[in-house]
Amino acid sequence: MEPFALQGREVTDALLPLTGWNAAGVSAGFTTRMAGNVALHVGDDPERVIDRRRAVAEAIGWDFDAWTCGEQVHGAEAGVVRREDAGRGRLDRDSAFADADALVTNVPGVLLVQFFADCVPLYFHDPNTGAIGLAHAGWRGTVADVAGRTVARMVEMYGAKPEQMRAAIGPSIGPCCYEVDDAVIRHVLPLAADTPVLRTTADGKARLDLKELNRHLMIKAGILPSRIEMTSWCTSCRTDLFFSHRAEKGRAGRMMSWLGVRQEVTPS
Repeated sequence: MEPFALQGREVTDALLPLTGWNAAGVSAGFTTRMAGNVALHVGDDPERVIDRRRAVAEAIGWDFDAWTCGEQVHGAEAGVVRREDAGRGRLDRDSAFADADALVTNVPGVLLVQFFADCVPLYFHDPNTGAIGLAHAGWRGTVADVAGRTVARMVEMYGAKPEQMRAAIGPSIGPCCYEVDDAVIRHVLPLAADTPVLRTTADGKARLDLKELNRHLMIKAGILPSRIEMTSWCTSCRTDLFFSHRAEKGRAGRMMSWLGVRQEVTPS
């Protein structure tokens, strides 16, 4: 069953909620291109981007002040989000977490956000500690094991247990569309010796299943296979629904992933 279900066609309803997670106070999902570009680094008018961000926050039922994000550099560093960090990066890039392709927190009321146009969004949640993690995995971040490093940071900071965690892999480019050459293949091969994530094509190239490779690394980090959900959406196949850096030859906006645990309201 597809874990990311399309709901609505209006701009503020152009969401793919991670349906199995949106219970018990957890909010998780992914936007489509109908919500517009929500990243500040692709040459769009900043005020229009911020307006779209506010609209998405409203659509998912979060205060925009909770929106917290990092500057993604295709690495594997995980920023630790504390209560006082809530809201970093929502209005400008300077206040975002620097060099952070993953964010982790155990603070309710903080909304973790990241941006995508083919790379793989990774979601982590430990129901026992309330800790969450959100990661951005391009091929470089994947071979640097951003998945495993996010899990390790959640263990280090919050005492999360990988075998009790659940994880999800969101919309991204699929092996149907992602052909790579030796510059990528030689980095992937050591990670995938026992996992069929490369399919040879012509001229020494191969199609890479980046989603499956990240699933493999999640399992290696200790997450049980039965607790990992993976989407079937390919961002490059479905440019009617998604921005795709590859399909649109670098002229693409960005979607966003989001993950947060809602803060309980104490009755007065």
